[in-house]
Amino acid sequence: MQVVLTEAAMADLIGIGRDIAQDNPVRAATFVDELYESCQRLAGTPRAYPLLPKWEASGVRRRVHGNYLIFYRIRDDVIEVIHVLHGARDYERILFPGD
Repeated sequence: MQVVLTEAAMADLIGIGRDIAQDNPVRAATFVDELYESCQRLAGTPRAYPLLPKWEASGVRRRVHGNYLIFYRIRDDVIEVIHVLHGARDYERILFPGD
C-alpha cells in the first residue's frame, strides 16, 4: 500500500519540527524524520492500529508515536495520513470540527 500525507499532516510535521527546534534544532530534524517513518511504516500493517473510539464510522485510525498521534484512513490501496498531533491536543475538535 502507498502512504500519502495530506497537506494538513505535512503542516503538522513542519510545526512539530519548528516547536522542537526552539530548544533543540538537531533533535527536531531527527524526531520529524522518525514521525515521518512511522507514517510510512503504516504501509506494512495498516489495520494493526485501532479505529478512534466513538468515531469508528469515520474510518479514522490512530497510531501512537511517543507523545504524538498519527491519524489516518485506509482508502482502497492508499493510506491517507490526515494529521499528526501531540496527544495533549483536543484532536476530536481538529479532526471532526462542527460535530
